[in-house]
Amino acid sequence: MHPELDNRIRVFRAEHRMSQGELAEAIGVSRKTISTIEVGKFVPSTIIALKIAEYFKVPVEEVFILKSEA
Repeated sequence: MHPELDNRIRVFRAEHRMSQGELAEAIGVSRKTISTIEVGKFVPSTIIALKIAEYFKVPVEEVFILKSEA
């Protein structure tokens, strides 16, 4: 995971019973992009983050969470 950002993409995909490829196609990116965001190897652009949140009809803060510095 990226040290500053967590995400719940996998949870939302599971709730909607969809694959990474299906989500990728729905928002216009590659499956690999979704995969690398999910595992924290890639921080999405604002546009991609907003498209993911919009697709699931939730605020972006429900999908992406800043880790608190402890």
